[in-house]
Amino acid sequence: MTGRFVGGLEMSPPLALEEERRLYPVIVRGRNAVARLESSEEIDDATRRRLRRARHAGQEAESALLRATCGLVRARVQERGYRFGNEDLEAAGVEGLVNALQRFDPSRGVRFATYANYWIMKLVNQAIQQQAGLTDTEMRRVLALQKLERASDGRPLTREFVASSLGISLAAADEVLHVSRELHARRYESAPLPDLAAPPDVPDLADAPSWVIDELRRRCGDDFDAFWQYTFRVMSMDEIARSKGITRQGMTKRIERCRRAVRESPAADRLLAWFDHQ
Repeated sequence: MTGRFVGGLEMSPPLALEEERRLYPVIVRGRNAVARLESSEEIDDATRRRLRRARHAGQEAESALLRATCGLVRARVQERGYRFGNEDLEAAGVEGLVNALQRFDPSRGVRFATYANYWIMKLVNQAIQQQAGLTDTEMRRVLALQKLERASDGRPLTREFVASSLGISLAAADEVLHVSRELHARRYESAPLPDLAAPPDVPDLADAPSWVIDELRRRCGDDFDAFWQYTFRVMSMDEIARSKGITRQGMTKRIERCRRAVRESPAADRLLAWFDHQ
């Protein structure tokens, strides 16, 4: 499907940060209500009705969050160069989005799109692997090769360099180069695939030391979340700007202000050292 639908899921406009955060308590109450309704606890009729209302409200909130975020699926498919209506890849991305929602913990403080991005990419990669008929080993090698390509600044890679870098034979290097060229030929433009080996949680608030988060919040203020997403390439500048309801130029200026504030921080050296290790 195309237009307003992504993988069978109808899109709605992205939510502003505060709109999204207002859904989180509703989702949590709904999940708690489900747990109580499914438990062996004795519940009177009035309480059961209240829990059912909370369950329904939570489900509606989760649905709203999904529909407002599913545009991220299309963005991830398109940036790889696949055509607008590739239903298999979009359906895989939506599956990743739903998986992310099931695992998402609103209390951790990270935006849903930040958390969902990894799961979308993971399921889209798996769909690409299946479409191309690649084994797990072939896919891992292709992704490792593309990582080398990104680091090469456009310089062509020799089979000898690929073999040495990936720890494989010259024959295996020839094979992975051939597979990579075939995979690129399936796309309308060259676009790198993210690594399958990324951690289950892309860098988020739970992964960083508290002093990092505290200092970044002090320096970035309300733009902390946008700065975090852009720094770790979880969302593009355009996507972040749309989610904030402002222009790309306006968002770029706000991100740059955050960068200056971080560079001018008394903890700048420690912060930059931490970022370099991520």
